[in-house]
Amino acid sequence: MTTPTAAVVGQLARDLVLSVDDLPGPGSSADATDRREQLGGKGANQAVGLAQLGVRPTLVAVAGDDAIGDVLLDQAKRDGIDVSAVVRRSGVLTGLIVEVLSGTEYRYIEHLPLLTVADVEERADTIRQQDAVVVQLQQPADVCAAAARIGHEAGRLVVLDGATSDDALLARADVVRADDKEAELLLGVPPEDMRDAARKLLEKGPRLIAVAVDDGNLFVWADGDVHVPLTDDKVVDTTGGGDAFVAALTASLLRGDPYPEAARRATAASGATVGHAGGRPDLSGTAARG
Repeated sequence: MTTPTAAVVGQLARDLVLSVDDLPGPGSSADATDRREQLGGKGANQAVGLAQLGVRPTLVAVAGDDAIGDVLLDQAKRDGIDVSAVVRRSGVLTGLIVEVLSGTEYRYIEHLPLLTVADVEERADTIRQQDAVVVQLQQPADVCAAAARIGHEAGRLVVLDGATSDDALLARADVVRADDKEAELLLGVPPEDMRDAARKLLEKGPRLIAVAVDDGNLFVWADGDVHVPLTDDKVVDTTGGGDAFVAALTASLLRGDPYPEAARRATAASGATVGHAGGRPDLSGTAARG
């Protein structure tokens, strides 16, 4: 069987995680009890997860022409990610994400160079050659629209990560995933009404809606739905849970798993990732892989 492939259109960054006993208030400081620096950003995290689950990912993102960009791209290559479609932006610093973590509470600061429509269009041939196109909606709307259009017109599996009210974008999506905050923006209703609202959203084009609810994840498709409770994994840091979820859901669908099985694997991947600090997934050997 051939190895499935996916283009991940998103962000790449140096991810710096500082653990502290207590988050400092205004005008104060705190000593870090632990420090992690790693390849991060939503795009890179999802690409890492896909590679760990047996998918060959191509990352479409922006890095600066600095030494940090060199280091991160070298790490991505070691992680099994094709970085040939990463834009090296002259005169731009590679993205930086700083997370200050205390218990399960955190503060998050990021500085990220973003893709342009021209970047995506120049990589259209690469994108349309993949089996799936995963698009993080935390990017300029025209960039997301361009990536989804290319994938849709090529007949690829198009996965949107985030909330949108753009009917044209929804019409080009096969899967839409939203976290608990995004879910209410996407569906416009409280959690108890999301099943009916998600089914209505399917009329706009997607085949599968996956949203986080209070006690788990809700998956809705044309002739069925399933609620998968959260795992019993200890929660240390929720930062990368959604990225692992998207990676596992995409990998499972590319394998041809039925929706209930894909739902189980995606929820397991999220649970396996929130048990450690930082957003980098570690999905090899987990229930997400099978």
